[in-house]
Amino acid sequence: MNGKCLFCEMVSGTVHTEKVYEDDSVFVVRDIAPQAPNHLLVIPKEHVESAAHVQNPEVWSKVLDCAVRTAASLGLDDEGYRLVVNCGANAGQTIPHLHIHLLAGRSFRWPPG
Repeated sequence: MNGKCLFCEMVSGTVHTEKVYEDDSVFVVRDIAPQAPNHLLVIPKEHVESAAHVQNPEVWSKVLDCAVRTAASLGLDDEGYRLVVNCGANAGQTIPHLHIHLLAGRSFRWPPG
């Protein structure tokens, strides 16, 4: 990566962020523009542009496991939560690095969007 990816810069320490959780493969931060009382981003450290670019299924395993464990550790699973993955600009992906939005703390409608 050439240093232009915000999430890669967070991984490298070039951009400081307060991490809610971190391990060797994944980290979690609070969204800077929250769409719910609890809005976290679960981000793989490996740069993958979007869901359409995942080649290693282990990336999904680690990211989804982290999202579920984070929700449980914060008590968000008591009332329910939503996991969202935007893939591409028309779907609302603004940072070209795979990430899952973990949203909780309010009622969500269906269909979304």
